[in-house]
Amino acid sequence: MTSAAVDSKGSGDSEDSGAVEAPLTLGEAPPKALGVFDQGALWANLGVSLLGFSGAITLINPLGDRPLSFVAAILAAVVGSVIGTAMVGLAAIPGQRTGAPAMVLLRGLFGARLSYLPTVLNIVQMLGWGVFELWVISQGAQAIAGSFGIEVPYAVWVVVAGVITTALTIRPLGAVRLLRRYVTAAVVISMIWFMVALFQRGPAIGGGSWEAFAPSVDYVIALSVSWVPVAADFARFSRSGRAAFTGVVGGYTIAQVACLVLGIAALALVGNDPDQVWDPFVAAALGPLFFGILVLRETDQSFVNVYSTAMSLQNLMPRLDRRVISVAIGALVTLLAIFVTDQTYTVFLGLIGAVFVPMFAVLAADYFLLGGARGWDTSETAPSRPLMVLPWVLGFVTWWMLAALPVAPEVAWWTSFWKGARDALGFVPQPWMSASVGAFLVAGLVTLGLGALRRRS
Repeated sequence: MTSAAVDSKGSGDSEDSGAVEAPLTLGEAPPKALGVFDQGALWANLGVSLLGFSGAITLINPLGDRPLSFVAAILAAVVGSVIGTAMVGLAAIPGQRTGAPAMVLLRGLFGARLSYLPTVLNIVQMLGWGVFELWVISQGAQAIAGSFGIEVPYAVWVVVAGVITTALTIRPLGAVRLLRRYVTAAVVISMIWFMVALFQRGPAIGGGSWEAFAPSVDYVIALSVSWVPVAADFARFSRSGRAAFTGVVGGYTIAQVACLVLGIAALALVGNDPDQVWDPFVAAALGPLFFGILVLRETDQSFVNVYSTAMSLQNLMPRLDRRVISVAIGALVTLLAIFVTDQTYTVFLGLIGAVFVPMFAVLAADYFLLGGARGWDTSETAPSRPLMVLPWVLGFVTWWMLAALPVAPEVAWWTSFWKGARDALGFVPQPWMSASVGAFLVAGLVTLGLGALRRRS
């Protein structure tokens, strides 16, 4: 079936597209094979993450000494998810219109050669996420096996998860259809089951304040916005921009909020100890079964990370077969995951937000407001636009001037640098200030200002 034939069926889903697959090289046109339910199922599954359960501790207490109340934490989850997924949804639209993967799309923003900079940063991000996902899958599998008194070495689970992840990347559109047809329903049932089971135990969710609300929102936005550089990699296969946007915002927002709520409840049951956050899931009636579904489903996260790393590398090597790249990346991520720890996870998210929130602001301002959509050049000869780096860098600086600085000893030098910059300017960020909102506004407004100067000249 040709992509035109698939596209003519509209934005709904059709079983007739089952034989359509992603092209092997960058030079081949992507088939318009995914409808709104395909996109929604993909992003709903991505919104449910085992890392979200343990990471809810940062949502509750982002500053380490001023925990949020339950209502404040839930509202922060909702507000951060809506803002973050709206960014991801908007980032998907240019990918659907141009048919270009995310990093290739940035050729239109920065030029072909300058697009290599965000491409390399995204490769680092995707590798990091892939490693973390294999780590969390293996930890979850160990928790389930341990509930039955079975001891399997951590490295064995990593290899098993790595093999499944790599296999899914060979037929990525088939993996998305698999999620829609079979996995999503099982995940929804599992989430509802745990929601009832955990709240029936009466988790202690009282107390707390609203003081750290803005940093909590920043954390949730960072969770969501990490997918901005991925959105176009799958939206390029969507039958319409509306299907791509609706699938992202609808599927991911609902799923991520539900995931964080479950994380808050589980942490309350174990005294806010993230190392024991999975115990209430495994201990629930039929817990090992339903938690096993969530652990197995986590491979969709690692699959997307590995596949998008391959798409990023194709911006650098457009004629290399994505299957070869995917297998190599899958092997590398599996090897790294054997040695990873979770100590720098929150710092990792902060770096992601600081890099990609302002980059998205520049993209959105230039593409949607400055006429970029009319002449977006994604060719290998796209001219360099060095001025577009300026608002991105200014947004990055704004993020760290406003953000709650990391306390991890591994990045003490980074914290000292930004504390020194604040002290030199006599600037003290206030609790209500949002690093993500500030970075977005600065990067977006500077981009619009540069656009106005271009028109005058």
